[in-house]
Amino acid sequence: MMNQSVTQKFSAVVFDMDGTLLDTLTDISHSLNSVLEEEGYPTHTVEVCRVMVGFGMRELVRKALPESAHDEAITEPLLKKMQARYAEHWNDSSRPYDGVAELLDAIDRLGLKKAILSNKPDRFTRQCAEALLAPWKFDVIMGFREGIAPKPDPTGALMVAEELGVQPASILYVGDSGVDMKTATAAGMYPLGVTWGYRPGDELLATGAAKLVSSPEEIIPLLTA
Repeated sequence: MMNQSVTQKFSAVVFDMDGTLLDTLTDISHSLNSVLEEEGYPTHTVEVCRVMVGFGMRELVRKALPESAHDEAITEPLLKKMQARYAEHWNDSSRPYDGVAELLDAIDRLGLKKAILSNKPDRFTRQCAEALLAPWKFDVIMGFREGIAPKPDPTGALMVAEELGVQPASILYVGDSGVDMKTATAAGMYPLGVTWGYRPGDELLATGAAKLVSSPEEIIPLLTA
């Protein structure tokens, strides 16, 4: 892990959701594979799905298909089927990572604002947060919305900062992927990479992580620096 100290004060924390707050990979991969199998396409192991998630559901479907099937006439109907299947199975085994509860409790004790920014469709982002993170109130919850560029474009992150009423430079952005680190950097937020999620630390460092942590508890001291 990187060990450089963090000396700045943060007024808010913005979290990615899948792979950061919640372990949702099994439900996502099972939903995807069931649709692929029904349509006669090859399925993928959970470990292969691990490197395909993070870019949004439309891109996940595209990545899961053979290149010969990368046509909107194929991908869009499959996307709709994937959304319908995931709507039935999003909560089969998804859960918060160990230590997330303690981290969110600490943020509340410190009086910091907190938000979720995800490339998961907005309705699923809210559904997962409201059910699996119910004890905690997030000031902003934002998933992918049509008409707003997904991460790593910083538009969504800057919209979250504006809604929080906090300058981007005062926000700790916590995520598990290169997409998140690029988003944080482009938005002028502090990019903190977590290694318990879906991507390796090397990817996070290569895409701009200022620091890596291996457990949610390691974030708490950074909030009181």
